[in-house]
Amino acid sequence: MISSLEETRQKLDVSLWAYVIMPEHVHVLLYPRQADYEMRLILVALKRSVSDAAKGHLEQTGNTQWLNRLRVQYPSRDVFRFWQPGGGFDHNIFREKNVSSVIEYIHDNPVRRGLAKNTTDWEWSSARFWDGWTNFPIRMDEPFV
Repeated sequence: MISSLEETRQKLDVSLWAYVIMPEHVHVLLYPRQADYEMRLILVALKRSVSDAAKGHLEQTGNTQWLNRLRVQYPSRDVFRFWQPGGGFDHNIFREKNVSSVIEYIHDNPVRRGLAKNTTDWEWSSARFWDGWTNFPIRMDEPFV
């Protein structure tokens, strides 16, 4: 997921403001830098490489149980579906105050779930970056809203 975030940032010219990777879902806050963008292309860029890697791992390890569980059958074809169908639960943010609230909400996910005591205890989050740590998986871009 981390490499997918970085690739999407570079390929589609988006600012990455916050993220948290949870055991069964992901939160990402990003800002398209170009006025002309398509959210579906951003979502495909974020999701496809992760889905392909998951499928490859399951095939390589011979995990047919999960491969079958993630297979969706249509009349004309079978599809591997790692992500839920649809675009996700994206929301637009229009005020600077909302950006900081959303970042806080994202970082608090592991704490609310009881997976971490503090936001910076969860390695797969931008909380460490924003707290000034030097050891984090990926750097964030400064919000300029």
